[in-house]
Amino acid sequence: QRTEPERSLRPLNPTSTAQSVGRFDEVVDRPRGSELQRPQQEKLVLSFDIGTTCSAVSFVHSYPGANPEVRLVTRWPGQPLASGDSKVPTLVAYRDSVSIATGAEAVEFVGQPDYEIAQWFKLHLHPESMTSSAPGSTIEIPPLPTGVSLLQVYSTFLRFMYQSTSGFFEETTPGGSNIWQRLEPHATLVFAVPNGWDLVQQNILKQAALMAGIVRSEDDAALRMEFVTESEASVQYILRKSSIIPWLREGSTFAVVDAGGSTVDSTVFKCLAMSPKMILKMVGISKCMQAGGVFVDRSARVMLKEKLKGSDYGDEITVTDMVSEFERKAKRLFNGTSDSNIIQFGSRRDNDRSFGIIQGKITLSRLEVAGIFEDTIRSIVNSCMELLKGQNVKNLILVGGFGESPYLRNRLKADLGPQGVEVTIAEEPLKKAAAEGSSSWYLQQLLGNKVAPFTLGVESTLPFDQNRRDHRERRAHAYIADDGSTRIRDAYLALIEKDASLESGAEIILKAKTSFEQQPENLKDFGREIYVFDGELKPNWTRDAKGNLLHNMRHLCTVTADLSPLWPLSNMAEGQPGFKYWLLEYELVISLIGTKMAARIRWKKEGKVALGPIHVIRDF
Repeated sequence: QRTEPERSLRPLNPTSTAQSVGRFDEVVDRPRGSELQRPQQEKLVLSFDIGTTCSAVSFVHSYPGANPEVRLVTRWPGQPLASGDSKVPTLVAYRDSVSIATGAEAVEFVGQPDYEIAQWFKLHLHPESMTSSAPGSTIEIPPLPTGVSLLQVYSTFLRFMYQSTSGFFEETTPGGSNIWQRLEPHATLVFAVPNGWDLVQQNILKQAALMAGIVRSEDDAALRMEFVTESEASVQYILRKSSIIPWLREGSTFAVVDAGGSTVDSTVFKCLAMSPKMILKMVGISKCMQAGGVFVDRSARVMLKEKLKGSDYGDEITVTDMVSEFERKAKRLFNGTSDSNIIQFGSRRDNDRSFGIIQGKITLSRLEVAGIFEDTIRSIVNSCMELLKGQNVKNLILVGGFGESPYLRNRLKADLGPQGVEVTIAEEPLKKAAAEGSSSWYLQQLLGNKVAPFTLGVESTLPFDQNRRDHRERRAHAYIADDGSTRIRDAYLALIEKDASLESGAEIILKAKTSFEQQPENLKDFGREIYVFDGELKPNWTRDAKGNLLHNMRHLCTVTADLSPLWPLSNMAEGQPGFKYWLLEYELVISLIGTKMAARIRWKKEGKVALGPIHVIRDF
C-alpha cells in the first residue's frame, strides 16, 4: 500500500457552493503476486439464442476438478419427450392481450380465431440500418398482438425459456434442485445477438430480463448479463465441435457466415496464435444484413397466393398450411436440381388439377422454387462478395439455421469457388450453433488473465514542490489544503497500468478520506471521475499547465453514490490553528467480474458494507 496526497473534488452539482467542495487523502490497495490467484469456483452459465423462428438454450455447470461440459436444453413443454429437439418455436399466443401459451404449445393457436400470435418479433428489434440493407430484404413484419408491447413479448418468452431450462437442469443433473437453488442467483446469462445490434437492443433485453424476474435490478443485469455476436458464438461452436479446420494455422484468415432466420452475420477472422491457446482476431468490420429463412418463407407465400389466385385453395389459412409444409420439407431439401418439389398440405379429397393440386398435394417446378429463393440468396452472395473483397480468405464456414439449405451452400460454392474460396459447414446440426457457442465463448473469456487495454486512474493531488519544473509550471493550480499544506491539482493516480495482467475476481481499492469545511448541500450525487490514458508511458498528470486534458487522456465515466447517510458518521479533524473540518471515508473499488471491469463506491455504516450503483467500465 502507499499513501497518495489529497486533491480537490469538483462537485457534480453545478449549484454546489465552494464550501461543499471536498478534498481527500487516498490509499491504493493493489493485489500482488499470489493475491491475484483465486481458486476455481463453482459456476452456472446459461446461454440464450432467441431466434426469429426458433430458439435454444445451452448451459454449463462448472466446478473444481471437472472439465466443463456445454449441454443443450432438449426438452421443451409441448414437444414429445423422445424428440430430443434443442430448438423451440419462437412463438407466444395471446387472447385478449394475455399470454396463454408459449413455444411449441403456442403452435396450435396459430390461425385460430380469437387468438393473436407474437411471431417473428425479433424483426421489430432490428435497427433501421439492418431493415433496408439489401434488395429483397424488405418484409411485412407481423404486428404484435393488440395491447402488447415488444418488451412484454420478450419478457414472456424469456421467462418461458428460463423456467424450462430450470426444469430441465433439475431433472437431468444429479442433485440438480439443490445446485440450481445455490447457483441460480449468481448465474451468468449470455445472449447471442446479431452483429448489427448495439446498446439499444441490449438494453431492451436487460429490461425484459428484469421484467421477467430473471435479474433482480439494473445493477444485477449489468453484472450478470453478457452479449456475444452470433458470429463469435458460431466460431466457438465450430472450434469445439468440428474437424473441418485442418487448414487453420497461425496467420491464416477465414470467414464465418451465420445465416439465420432473419439476419445473416458475416465476419472475417485471423488466427494470431495456436499455442498455448488459440487466439482469433476479427478483421475489418463485421457485416449484418436482414436476410435469411423467413424471407424465403414470405416469398413462398407471395408466389403461392399468386399461383392459386382464383382457386378454392388460395385462402389465407390454406396458403399458411402450404407455407408451413414448404418450410418443413421442400425448402430444406431443395438443392437447385429437383424438378419436382411436392408440398403436402391437405387430404386425398383436395383436388384441383387446373391449379396443379392433386390429392392434397401441389407440385412446384425447379424454376418456381429457385425463384422463391432468388432474392434472399442473391443478397447473401453479394454480401459475401463485399466482405471478402481485398481479404486473403481461402475458407468460408457456413453456419446457422438457413445455412443448412443445400441450395444456399451450392450457390455460394458456385459463386465463390472461382475466387479460390472453399465453402464448408460444421459436421453437426447448425441451428444450435449460436446457443452452444455462446457458452463456449464465455468459458473461453474466463481462461487466463485479462490484459488491461489502457491505463486507468483518477485525478489526485501532490504536495507542491518548488524544485520541480512541472510543479512550477502548474503553480496556478496550487491551493492551501485544510491541513495547512500547499498542494497541486491534476496529478494522475494510476490504479491499473496498461498491459497489466488482471485475474478474474481481483479488486483494486482506492481508500479515500474527503474533507469538508462545512456540511455539503448535496451528497446524493457524490462521485469520482475515472480517466483512462491510451498512450504507452504512464503520465504524471491528467492535464497540461493550461488545464487541458493531455493527448491520449480521456474521461471514461463518473462513479456515483448517495453518501448522505454517511454525513452523520463523518469525523471532525483539526487543521490550521483554530480551523476544523470534517472527514468522510469511503472506497472506490475497481473489480474484474467475469468478463467485465466494473467500478463502484463502497463504504461502511454501522458495521455493515454499503454499495453504490455498479458502473461497467469495459467488457473484455
